[in-house]
Amino acid sequence: MTKFSIVSIARNALTHHENWPRQWRNPDPKPSYDVVIVGGGGHGLGTAYYLAKEHGVSNVAVLEKNWLGGGNTGRNTTIVRSNYLWDESAHLYEHSLKLWEKLSQDLNFNVMFSQRGVINLAHNLQDVRASRRRLYANRLNGIDAEWLEPEQVKAFCPILNVSPDARYPVLGATLQRRAGVARHDAVAWGYARAADARGVDIIQGCEVTGIMREGNRVTGVDTTRGVIKTRKAAIVVAGDTSVLAGMAGLRLPIQSHPLQALVSDSIKPVLHTVVMSGAVHVYVSQSDKGELVIGSGIDALTAYGQRGSFHLIEGQMAALKELFPIFSRMRMMRAWAGTVDTCPDASPIVSKTPIDGFYINGGWGTGGFKSTPGSAWCFAHTIARDEPHPLNAPFSLDRFVSGRLIDEHGAAAVAH
Repeated sequence: MTKFSIVSIARNALTHHENWPRQWRNPDPKPSYDVVIVGGGGHGLGTAYYLAKEHGVSNVAVLEKNWLGGGNTGRNTTIVRSNYLWDESAHLYEHSLKLWEKLSQDLNFNVMFSQRGVINLAHNLQDVRASRRRLYANRLNGIDAEWLEPEQVKAFCPILNVSPDARYPVLGATLQRRAGVARHDAVAWGYARAADARGVDIIQGCEVTGIMREGNRVTGVDTTRGVIKTRKAAIVVAGDTSVLAGMAGLRLPIQSHPLQALVSDSIKPVLHTVVMSGAVHVYVSQSDKGELVIGSGIDALTAYGQRGSFHLIEGQMAALKELFPIFSRMRMMRAWAGTVDTCPDASPIVSKTPIDGFYINGGWGTGGFKSTPGSAWCFAHTIARDEPHPLNAPFSLDRFVSGRLIDEHGAAAVAH
């Protein structure tokens, strides 16, 4: 693996960056692997990396039907935070945030993690009560959290309209200063490069068409590039989790919805934090290229299409203009949508299944990107040891039988 350094960057700059070597191999699939991971997004690639690094399991294949990071990893709005309500979620997302803070150094790849802070606005008395409840819960779990009065919100984000005459008056906000954004494709590339260096085969253009079983045990996967034998198959396919689980004969309590976002023309730096409003269903940050990255809630309909509905764009634009009158003449450059898997309690499934050798990581809703390192780390532990880590044990599939649900609808912010 090429070691990135100031010297290597300067050396390649002299040759107009035309001589960089390929950062990962493009191998043909072998007949069998110890572990097959289905899904070449950040979670799947990260799982392969931690399997090799933390558990010494490197005879691993990551199968991706398209190209790396071309699924939901390349279709999200890149926000990273850990200010969830319940202890189980707080511990998992905080572990993830701590991994984010050193991920660039760990991978020797700049994932462009920017801890610019995330503020969640409160617009009514119920918002204030719910936000303060979550703030106190965060502090009890050792997670940084602050309450800002309207004048403090204005000082932290001067372009935000906090007038009491606004359609959505700002009564306060929570702030997590360690939260922020990261570069989504850099995360996939960084994990791919580091996993490949540890011997993991990353196979693109390889769609899984069936999960093979003998009795109650997984024996392999059927793909468009032939049969691959394995005794451990793990699916990490945000948006298609139910489809892949169905191939193994497993029915999940998951629904899939389109979730859309859009970006504006590039402008000079004016927004130095991430602003979210669950009440009016809009959130916005500014990318390193100067674009505003704007998200909203999910489409209510269940679908696998990667395009959203116009009425949601109309609503999120109206809300954005009320909160930021300065953006009223902005031109939007492009819109897109991803597909999110949502569980009834708005929490993910990171778990073994009743089928021996079959593991599921999905149902993250809108929390998938921010959880990438922590989710992958815990999932690798679960696969390698065939038992959950204490951090992801509460997110097992059997909670839908026991009733020990983790209701994070409020802390999931704007989407579901």
